[in-house]
Formats: sequence, C-alpha cells, structure tokens
Amino acid sequence: MNGREPGSSDDYLGAFRRVSCVLPGQRLDWLRQARAEAIGRFAQQGFPTQRDEDWKYTNIAGIEKGRFNVLPAPCPEFLASTVNTHALPNSHLLVFVDGRLEPELCRLGRLPHGVLLSSLAYQLEQNSPGLEEALVVFHPASAFTDLNLAFMADGAYIHLPSGAVVNAPIQLLCIATEAGLAIQPRNLVLAEAGSSACIVEHHVAVRETSYFTNAVTEIMLGEGATIEHHKLQQESPTAFHIATVNVKQAAKSHFISGSFALGARLARTGITVALQAEDADCTLDGLYLTDGRQHVDHHTRIDHLKPRCSSREFYKGVLNGASRAVFNGRVVVHPDAQGSDALQTNHNLLLSENAEIDTKPQLEIWADDVKCNHGATVGQLDADQVFYLCSRGIGQISARALLTRAFAMEVIDRVHILSLQERLDELLQDKLPRQ
Repeated sequence: MNGREPGSSDDYLGAFRRVSCVLPGQRLDWLRQARAEAIGRFAQQGFPTQRDEDWKYTNIAGIEKGRFNVLPAPCPEFLASTVNTHALPNSHLLVFVDGRLEPELCRLGRLPHGVLLSSLAYQLEQNSPGLEEALVVFHPASAFTDLNLAFMADGAYIHLPSGAVVNAPIQLLCIATEAGLAIQPRNLVLAEAGSSACIVEHHVAVRETSYFTNAVTEIMLGEGATIEHHKLQQESPTAFHIATVNVKQAAKSHFISGSFALGARLARTGITVALQAEDADCTLDGLYLTDGRQHVDHHTRIDHLKPRCSSREFYKGVLNGASRAVFNGRVVVHPDAQGSDALQTNHNLLLSENAEIDTKPQLEIWADDVKCNHGATVGQLDADQVFYLCSRGIGQISARALLTRAFAMEVIDRVHILSLQERLDELLQDKLPRQ
C-alpha cells in the first residue's frame, strides 16, 4: 500500500484509516484518541478557504486538489553530499529525510549533561513524560495542525534540563527527496528554567519536484529560559510549504525567532507566541525573497497575557517578477497585561511592477498602561540612490543589487549565529537583481 490519496478532507480521512496502525505511538491510548479527534475535526472543517479572514489573500487550492503520498519510501542512499552542502559548521546536526530521522546522517557533538536531542518517534515509543501535555494539551487546533497531529510520524525532540546551555547551534536539516509526498514533521522543544539554545530548522529539497510539507514546531520555555529559533525555508520551487510555530513562555524567558522564506511555490508560516508570565519577551524577525509566481505568507500573533512583557517584530520582503507576499501581524494586549511594550514593523521592496504585497499589521489593546506601535511600508528602489551610485561609476544592475542587498541585510545582520548569517548572505546574493 503506497498511501496515495486525493487531497480532499474526506480522502485524508480514508488514508488515515489505512495507515494509522503503522504510525508511531499506537500503543498509547491518549495518542490514538488525539489522532482520531484531530482527523475527525479536519474531515469536518476541511481546508481553509479565502472566505476565511486569515486566508483571504492565500489560495491553497493547489494543496487541496493535490495527490500526495502519506507514507514515504525508504531513504535513498545518495544524500551525503546534500547533507555536506547544507550542514552548518560546528553544529549539532539532526537529519530528517522525508519526515523521518536518519541516524546515520546525523552529527552530534558533545552535549551538556542531561541535554537530549532525539527522535520524536522514539520518544513516543518510550512514552516519555510530558508528551501528552505538549502534543495534545498544547495543541491549538487548526486544519493544518490537526492534519499534522493525525499523520505525524517523526520530528525532533529537544529537551534542555534546568540551567543547561548549548553553545553550538542545533540544526534540524529536513530533506525532501520524494515527489508527491505529504511530509508531516512535528518538532518539540522543552526548555526548562534557565536553559538556552539556538535552533536552526532548515527545509531543503534534492530536486525540483512537487510535494507538500506541513510542519509543526512547538516550543515551551521555562522561567528565565532563552531559545533562539531560526527557520530557513528553501523548498523546491514547485513545492507547498505550510509551517506552524507555537510558543509558550514563562516568566523572564526570552524567545528570538527568524523566519527566512526563499523557496516553494506557495509557502505560509504562522507563528503564535503566548507571553504567559511577567517580564517575558520575544523578538520575531523575518525576511522573504520572492520571484516568478511565488506566493509567501507570514501570519504572526503575539498574546501579551501578563504585566511587563515586551515584543518586537521586524519583517522585510523583497518581491520580484509576478510574485505575491502576505504579512499579517497581530499583537493582542490582554486586560491583565499592564506595562506591555510592543513594536511591529513590516517593510517591503517591490522590484517589479507585477509584484504584489498585502500587509496588515494589527494591534488589539485591552489594557491602559501600554506602549505599542506598528507600521508598514511598500515601495521601490530609490531612483536618486540608483542614480548616485551610477554617477560614481557603478553599473545600474550592480547599483540595484547593492541597494537591494542593503535593504535585506538589515534583517540578516540581526542573526546571532555567524555561520547562519553568512549562509543567508550567500543565498541572498544569489537572488539579487541581475537585469
């Protein structure tokens, strides 16, 4: 049985009945029930449409009508060069191929005592403590997160005990090899009090094929913990990529996010942060580079739930060709969140007359003592700046490239991992205007 099914919700329900018995953790009553409830909700509500406000500018008909395998083929044997190409130097490397951990391709250095970098599938088979709370109680239901919960087969499990500090980056390299596959990775990060780590979630493909990635990453920060999470989306130009990042923060914790969208035919990343205790803070940065007929969508939501929390959002987009991008950022300051401090910014550079951006920064404030601002800009390269550079002997193409790079580097320079910063700069320069 190859698990190939049409893309409608009813057909996913049929596929679930066929493959559920081979998914990890089937001996766990709570997981079997959670999976059944998730696929039931998905079958009832179906995929979101453009009638839904949050999906008004993003049409996912290509995913809904697609035919995707729900079970991957065995791992191919030619991936060593791909891993070498994308691995960050001096990182703890976990490699996932078509959604499954491949231990032989992983490279783990020496870790602090008690730190666990593992496979979620393995932890499910071991029924490790805290999984039900993290995967079910923490699970904010939506069509795509329900689909992920129903079909998830593997993902990264990262547990940082109290006070543990991982100095080297932890890279989750997710490689897509099989055409027509629906990949459902589920990553779980549990950071106890005072712990810290930098995590790079990197999605790539070995060839230009059509497939569907539906990734969910859940991050729970204890008191005073620090997690830096960067997501680099470099999927095939004909692929579909839906990602959900859910974050819960305890008191005095720090969360830093970088979302870099470079690939895929259609990509959407949703980031939800709950500042659940006093003096927590988060920073969400993002950069999207689009060309051709690409469509990239970023939705963020930050809930200020308790006093004296702060949030910062800084997203930039560079759009070329007939591409389209969406930015929808929402900050909600709840009644108990006095002393909140929030700033949200989105800047966009259109390199083509046919490129389009829909930007919607939002503030929803229910408290009196707050400091909140938001703003968005859309524009083209400054003709005077281009002229100035040309007057100094720089060709027009080079001048446009220099100005575009300067615009985008403002986000890349905020990355604290030097090797990732350099990698992003290389990818950016490959996409700079050449005509």
